[in-house]
Amino acid sequence: MMMIKKIAGAALALLWASCLQGQQLPNNANYARATESLSTIQDHYAVNDGKHLLRETFPFDDSYSATYLADNSNQPKANAYSYLWPFSGSLSAYAALLEAKHNPETKQHIDQAVLPGLENYYDKRSPVGYASYINSAPLSDRFYDDNIWLGIDFADLYLHTKEKAYLRKAQEIWAFVQSGMDDKLGGGIYWCEQKKESKNTCSNAPAVVYLLKLHEATKSKAYLQQAKDLYAWTKKNLQDPADKLYWDNISLAGKVQPAKYPYNTGQMIQAAALLYKLTKDKQYLSDAQESAKAGLGYFFSPKGSSADFPLLKRSDNWFIAIMLRGYIELYGQDKNPEYIKAFQANLDHAWTAMRDNNGLFGKEWSGKDKNSDKKWLLDQFAMAEMYARLAAVK
Repeated sequence: MMMIKKIAGAALALLWASCLQGQQLPNNANYARATESLSTIQDHYAVNDGKHLLRETFPFDDSYSATYLADNSNQPKANAYSYLWPFSGSLSAYAALLEAKHNPETKQHIDQAVLPGLENYYDKRSPVGYASYINSAPLSDRFYDDNIWLGIDFADLYLHTKEKAYLRKAQEIWAFVQSGMDDKLGGGIYWCEQKKESKNTCSNAPAVVYLLKLHEATKSKAYLQQAKDLYAWTKKNLQDPADKLYWDNISLAGKVQPAKYPYNTGQMIQAAALLYKLTKDKQYLSDAQESAKAGLGYFFSPKGSSADFPLLKRSDNWFIAIMLRGYIELYGQDKNPEYIKAFQANLDHAWTAMRDNNGLFGKEWSGKDKNSDKKWLLDQFAMAEMYARLAAVK
C-alpha cells in the first residue's frame, strides 16, 4: 500500500509542478488518477494474510454469490477471496500503469504482490492453467476467457520489458486456451472447459489479440495465421452484419445469443487494428473503423442528450475498459481522436461524478448510483486501467 501511495504522490507532484508552469498535461492527470485508484483498492480490498489476495466486494460480504460462472451453484459457500476474473484486473491495471511510465516500484509490485497472488489460482490439471477460484479450495471450473486476459497481460509485460519469464507464461497459458478449440461450428474457442456448450465472442475476439501479441513477441508466422483464421471465424459467426457490432455467443446448435456488450466489439476493433498494423491489409482497418463508429452510437448516449459529450451507457466498468483497448489500438493506426476524446471526457467526468466517499466507483456514468452500498472489485480495477491506458496515449 505504501509503495502505491508513493507512486501516486510522485505523479501528483509532477502534475502540480506542470500546473504551476501553466501547462496542461492530461496524461499526467490520468496517471495520477490511476495510481490513486490503485491505492484506494489496496486500502479497501486487500486481505492481510500473506497470500496477496483480495476481497470481491467492499464492504466485504462472505455470502457473496457470483453470477458470472458457468454453474452458479458450483462455488464455495463462503467466499473469503475474489474469483480469478476480478483478481485478474489487478494484473491488467498494473501492466497498463507500467506501460504508461516504467516506474521500478510498479514492476516490483507486479512481481512481488500481483503474481504471487495470482499463483493461488494456478491449476495443475493438464494442460495447466488458472482456475476460477483459489487452488486451496475444492476444484473449480476453468474459463478460457479468464486465461486469455491473463495471457494478454503476460504478453504485454514481455513486449514492454523483454523479460523471458513473462513470455514463457504467456505461451504456457496459450497451450491451455488452444485446448479449448475444436472443429464444431467450423472452429472457435469454447467459453468454459467444464461446460462446452457455446463459443463466445469473449473467448475468441481476445484470443485473436492474444495471438497477435504472441506473434509480435516471437515473430512466429504460425501465431499470425492462427489469428487471421480465428478473426475470420469470429466475424463470420458472431458479427451482426446489420450494424457491425458483435453478438455474445453461438451455441453448438447454431443459435446466436444476440446480446451486445462493449468488450466484445472492443476486442474485435483491437484485433482488426492489430491485424492492419501487422499486415497493412486495409480491409482490417476498414473493419475496425466500421465497428468503432457503430460502437460510439450503441454504447454511448448521443452528445447533448444527458451531457455535452457522448456519455457512456451503464455497463460493468471492465467491459468498457476492454472496449477502450480497442479504440486506443485503432487510434494508433488512423490517428482519429474522436473516440479517445469521448473516453477522456467520460473519465474526467467520472472522477467527480462516479466516486463515493471512499473513492470507489459506481457503474452509472451519470453518477446516480455512486453511493450504492456494495462496490465490485473488478469495476475498480477497470477504472484504474482506463486512466493508465489514457495516460500512455500520445
